[in-house]
Amino acid sequence: MTPCTRNTEPRGIARRIMNATRTTSAAEPDGSDRDEGSARALARLAMLCVAGAVAAVVAGAGQWLILLLGLAGLASVGAGIWWALAHRGAARLLGALLALAALVGVLVLYAVSGLWLVAVTAFASWAAALACARSALRHLRKPHGVRSRSARPPRRPVLIMNPRSGGGKVSQHGLVERAEALGARVILLDLDADPDPVALARQAVAEGADLLGVAGGDGTQALVAGVAAEHGVPFMVLAAGTRNHLAMDLGLDRDDPARGLDALSDGVELRVDLGDVAGRPFVNTVSFGTYAEIVQSPDYRDAKAATALDQLPDLLVGEAGTSLEVQTDEARLHAPQTLLVSNNPYVRADPLGGGRRPRLDGGTLGVIAIRVEGAAQAAELALRGERASSITALTSRRVIVEADAELIPVAVDGEALTLPPPVVCTVRPGALRVRVPRHRPGASYVAPSVDWRRVVRLALGHAPLPSRKNQEQSNA
Repeated sequence: MTPCTRNTEPRGIARRIMNATRTTSAAEPDGSDRDEGSARALARLAMLCVAGAVAAVVAGAGQWLILLLGLAGLASVGAGIWWALAHRGAARLLGALLALAALVGVLVLYAVSGLWLVAVTAFASWAAALACARSALRHLRKPHGVRSRSARPPRRPVLIMNPRSGGGKVSQHGLVERAEALGARVILLDLDADPDPVALARQAVAEGADLLGVAGGDGTQALVAGVAAEHGVPFMVLAAGTRNHLAMDLGLDRDDPARGLDALSDGVELRVDLGDVAGRPFVNTVSFGTYAEIVQSPDYRDAKAATALDQLPDLLVGEAGTSLEVQTDEARLHAPQTLLVSNNPYVRADPLGGGRRPRLDGGTLGVIAIRVEGAAQAAELALRGERASSITALTSRRVIVEADAELIPVAVDGEALTLPPPVVCTVRPGALRVRVPRHRPGASYVAPSVDWRRVVRLALGHAPLPSRKNQEQSNA
């Protein structure tokens, strides 16, 4: 069975931009003196809030034991969650009960001891300090932006659409009809026939397509993006998937995928990087370890939580998972339980947060490795978050993943694969021409991790230190 194809002749393409070669920039101007002044004011306010948190704790200094018991309770919550995830049966139940009891115990302890006001004040002051510190670093950040240039509307655009992606967003937003009204040829994937998006994209280029677009998940987008990069034609994204990480980082409107069609009539072109894993393109991430093992299960799509809970004990403390050895440009990582390699680094190494990438043209891979070896490290993770010793975050141009196995489970942009080791991940700088609407919401800002050394220097009026990530990118 062949995919359902709908053809229309180009018609009604609005506002052709004749011989457009003008170059524009999506970057904002470099940080001004006013921005630095605002950053210093916010840094000083952050230090005042820290002082308020310390003062609140000192006010309850007569009950240090209760304060320490509160911290121990929070650590017990993390340890209990670890036991619930890493064990089955009675041990899992006891771990869940420990986490719940520790949390309730901390709340009751502070309430009956009269320290609840101290705790609330300290917590509120610390939260305000973090907010001010992050805002100060945000003001100090030198916006990179991706350079864009105006481009003439395509004459023969071809859009490949997955009708089931994102719960049926293609039909919900009338993407087929709207695309055809702008002169695009639409190829609807017949999922019952196991279509090959790569073959369809190559055939479209052979028939004269001068733009390839995808309305679907990140996995389909990556495959078609590889064909677009191979033939040097522009690539277009419609946010019709479930998460749409690439669309988010491109600044597209994920709530209204149809707005992405504006790129056909009034678009600009960006040059972004394209990841490569064992010769296969990826636009977002490649996952190894625990997550990659879990998504291999045929039950995962229908019962994600139940499948994960069933397999996690063997993967975290048993012998079910594949032991990995990872080599980056400057470091070697031994046996991480989870490894995430991204096309450009995420702004924060937060294993629980969705996060986003501040830029897509940095020419480097982001690497996040996680290894939790017991309840003690789980407790540290609960207290310190992304700064815990169990999390390693760095950047690299090349990542080599080795294992003593014939095949390694890998999740490429969410798609489950198995690849023979060594698996090599690289990045192709500026390999992909992406067409986006001239007017789009823009990517949401994600606050950076707080570097208190930089905040203190700002508050004292000293020259601000560049962040580690900015140093790495400037040296790239």
